[in-house]
Parts: sequence; C-alpha cells; structure tokens
Amino acid sequence: MSSVSQQNPVRVFVAHAFESNDDYRRLFEYLESSRNFFYKNCSIPELPAGLDKEGLRQELRKQINLAEVVLIPAATFIANQEWVDFELNCAKGFDKPVVVLNLFGLTAKLPVQLEALADDIVEWNERDIVDAIKRQARHEESTRWDTVDFKLEDFEEFKRDVDKK
Repeated sequence: MSSVSQQNPVRVFVAHAFESNDDYRRLFEYLESSRNFFYKNCSIPELPAGLDKEGLRQELRKQINLAEVVLIPAATFIANQEWVDFELNCAKGFDKPVVVLNLFGLTAKLPVQLEALADDIVEWNERDIVDAIKRQARHEESTRWDTVDFKLEDFEEFKRDVDKK
C-alpha cells in the first residue's frame, strides 16, 4: 500500500448507526485538526428514506466495503449495540481492520466483544488516532518524534542540583 497523501487519502468508515452523535462529530474534528493527514469519509450517517432493516444493512455493507479501516467509538457501540455490532461484524467479514476508541473522558472497561474484535484500541488523542489509522489501513508506522522544550536556565539549575549530590 502507498502512503497517505492528498492524492491518496485513507478511506475511513466511522460507526454511526444512522445518527451523527457527539463522538461521530468529535472524531472528525480530531482528524481535521491533524496536519498532513488526508482521509475520505465513507460513512453516511443520514438515515436513507424508505429502506427496511435489510435495506439499511445493505447500505452499511456498501459504506464499509469502500473503507480501508473502520473506526468504532466505544460510546456509539454501547448506545446502539445492535447496529454497531452489525457494522463490526461486517468489517470483520470484509477483512477490514477495526480501530476502537475508548470512552471519551472516562476510564471504564470496554465491552468484551469490542476488545476481542479490535485490531487497535486508542484513546481520544489526535496523534494516537491518526497513527492507528495509518498503521491499520496502510501498515505505516509513525516516524514522529516527541520534542521537549526547555530553557537553558532550567538546565543549569538542574546541573547544579545534580552536582550537589
């Protein structure tokens, strides 16, 4: 697979159960805030008119099949377990990697089924989410480095403290 670029965006499906909830919108805010990350949204949360339950399932299959990676916010799974369970199993049936996002702002145990079927589990952190998408969709490892800024005066003070010991 080639790397993510503006000409070759990664195709993502975000679990939605045919509603655009807070986590769905928040996830796209995180993706939009990431510099030099390009994606195409394959998920359409608007409820199509006139479809029965099987028609809705077929619509989800179509959306998921277009994607390279499926993102599942844990809260969406908990709130709409029947639909998101279908999306999760559909992703696995299409051999799509699944990235699960922990509950936003909470430290709670994920449902066992989500843990079992997730290829990656991440916190709500723009960098972790983007890195997981790249890793799962394109097998790209992050080459980013953390940098630490400090003032020379702080270093001199640290050095004096060490020298005293």
